[in-house]
Formats: sequence, structure tokens, C-alpha cells
Amino acid sequence: MARLIWIDEQTPLPTPDHASADGLLAAGGSLTVARLEEAYRKGIFPWFNEGEPVLWWSPDPRMILACEDFRVSHSLAKKLRQVARNECAPDAPIRITTDTAFERVIAACAGPRATQPGTWISPAMQSAYLAWHYAGTAHSVETWIDGELAGGVYGVNLGSFFFGESMFSRSSNASKLALAYLVRFLQARGIRHIDCQQQTSHLASLGAMPMPRSAFQTLLAGTVHNTAPPWSVGQILHSGALARNG
Repeated sequence: MARLIWIDEQTPLPTPDHASADGLLAAGGSLTVARLEEAYRKGIFPWFNEGEPVLWWSPDPRMILACEDFRVSHSLAKKLRQVARNECAPDAPIRITTDTAFERVIAACAGPRATQPGTWISPAMQSAYLAWHYAGTAHSVETWIDGELAGGVYGVNLGSFFFGESMFSRSSNASKLALAYLVRFLQARGIRHIDCQQQTSHLASLGAMPMPRSAFQTLLAGTVHNTAPPWSVGQILHSGALARNG
């Protein structure tokens, strides 16, 4: 049984191979932008309940979505075609954007859900990732229906790798629309994989697959130190490009 490693503000995070069987690696420290970047570059992420010390994780296996494997249901494909037909119209009922409402997206992801009694996206987590967003590393994709925020997803881009964090939906398929456009946006910029962290049947239904930690670390090492692509505020088009007026 692995021994839990406690860290302070000056202690570097240990390497993921020190994690316990359930993926718990270390505890302590704080959620500064510098610490978050160190963690993600090592394949580690924070996950803890409010009132607990910061807990750092590196599960084995790791759930990864290869963008080319993203599964689109018949109903979602129909909706995507509908959005694409009208995306350039001034009165388009559905628009997909990026980085126009990061704070609202992460707050919505932290909202109550029927399947969960609470949320790990505490006010401290929201503040930390909002600071990372302002630093240009954390991003959101939003689905707008008739001018209202209906769904979205947020995550982190380091190098040519994207780490998905959470998504929410207030309307049928709204979060999946955001994810589908995120996938196209990433592919257009040479990013081929999305880290989904932990295994769930929902992620599997979208095409994500478990990957041994060792293979994930190899994949990460080959991508995370690349130059990150430009990421501007605007409307994402069906092609993955940003609208010229975005």
C-alpha cells in the first residue's frame, strides 16, 4: 500500500508512479496557477471536497478521448447539421462559442445534479481555474440557444494536449454540442487527445477509452511541451475555425 505524501508550498509534486491503487498521490499545498501547471504537466490533477486539504490524483488507467474516436449519435448528428446550416445567419438560434463566458460555465458545472449530492468544483476550485483562464490556459466552450447559455464544457490546454474538466447542460444535447465543436476546434489546431481523467459509462459512450497510466504519461510527455495553439474568443464554426467576426 502506497504511503500518502504530504506537500507544502515549496515541495514539488511527486511523480505519478508513487500513487496508491486508487490514484491518490499527494495531499496539501494550494491551488496556485504555478502549482496547477506543474501538476498537469506531470499528469496530475486536484480533486477533493470542500473542507478537505487539496488532494492530488493520477489514476491508472486514465480515461482518454482520441478526437478521431468521438462518437456522434444520430440525434446529435442531426442537430449538428442543423447548427451548421444556420451558423452564419445573424439570427441563428444556436451558436457555439469559446471563452465568452468561462466564469458562468464553471459555475454551472458546479451546480447541483440529480446524480450527485454535492460538487468537487468548490468556490476555491472555481477561483483557481478562473485565474488560470485569465492566464490564458483554461478555456471554455459555450452553447447558446436563443441567446441563453444552455450548455458548455471547460478544460485546460497545455502544449498540444487538452484536459477536459467538466460540462453541463440545461437543454437536450447542449453539452454534447459544445463537446463536438470543441473536438473540431482542437483537431483544426493539431490537438488529437482529450484527457477525461476517470472512467465513466457516459464518457465511454462518447468514445473515450481507458489507457494505462504509463501509456498516458508517454503520450503526455510527447505533447505537453509543444507550443500551444492560439486560442481566441469567438464563435466556433462547423469546420473548427473561428468566425471572422468572432
